[in-house]
Amino acid sequence: MCKILVINPGSTSTKLGLFEGISEIFKQAIRHDKKKIDSFKKIIDQLDYRMESISSFIAKNNIDLANIDYFVGRGGFLRPLESGLYKINEKMVADLSGERYGKHASNLGAIIAYNFGKKYGKPSFIFDPICVDELDPVARISGHPLFERKSIFHALNQKKAARIIAEKLNSNYEDLTFIVAHLGGGITVGLHKKGRVVDVNNGTEGEGPFTPERSGGMELGSFLKYIFENNLNFKQAFRMVLGEGGLSAYFKTIDFKGLMEKYKQGNDKRLKIIIEAMAYQIAQEIAARSILANGNIDGIILTGGLAYSDIFVGLISEKIKHISKNIYIIPGEKELEALAEGVVLGIENKVKVREY
Repeated sequence: MCKILVINPGSTSTKLGLFEGISEIFKQAIRHDKKKIDSFKKIIDQLDYRMESISSFIAKNNIDLANIDYFVGRGGFLRPLESGLYKINEKMVADLSGERYGKHASNLGAIIAYNFGKKYGKPSFIFDPICVDELDPVARISGHPLFERKSIFHALNQKKAARIIAEKLNSNYEDLTFIVAHLGGGITVGLHKKGRVVDVNNGTEGEGPFTPERSGGMELGSFLKYIFENNLNFKQAFRMVLGEGGLSAYFKTIDFKGLMEKYKQGNDKRLKIIIEAMAYQIAQEIAARSILANGNIDGIILTGGLAYSDIFVGLISEKIKHISKNIYIIPGEKELEALAEGVVLGIENKVKVREY
């Protein structure tokens, strides 16, 4: 059975997973010093620091990378791509390193996997990167010809969650229609129609509901007026949208679990309204996704870290049960498992291994 090392960089951690085929041997989140991470001007500047942290963990746990058959990293901001397995090459590494299509910690996933693969003479891949683009033509129209809607979302976890439920239903992902909501620091809601995500909000640029750290779709006129009146530069303004919006802006914390504990106590009326507003906006986004399917939905899937909260899930479910009675909950994310599974599917010729 092949051994696969999976690498998934986040904002202040790098998750590692070792798999034999699709069977997990171990998973570990390597935590990075936030001050150290914040000291780097560019994402790519973090590469050596993260590589050292990973190598130190591997050495301490006596893992022989020479025995790894495949390295796979989470795919970051690349040009729009079809869903599937991609062999990492120099062009991909150059686009990610130069932040040609955007900046995100996940950009480092492919680069780290490529470096390990090159060192040990083994293949390296990405699978279902965040730039998977399967949008229907009408979903691309923004309302202004200078701007086209982009497909940037939690493709890896959304598609994995959909495949899990399809298997439970003794069916194929490609034969079903789901609405999948990834609920985390970022929130994206996709319509999965016969194996393709034909519409989804771009959670990295202000579309969709607000989240623990993102503002979502604020009133654009008021936002623009505030920027100009306060002489904000692009970086300052964008931080209001991504990183310092949402619950962070309201409560100066992104500790969702702690906020939900206070919500349960029922003493904070302002908190109650804002938490329920977030659930309300998520339900609105789910309802919006049902349009392209003409209401013919096989199920709604709620996944991601916020789905661990039964209360929050209940607030959403109460508002969407008229869309589908079949509401499935998959708490957390299955990104490491999905990456390992992608490699196995490629090895078994069940998915095409694509060139970037």
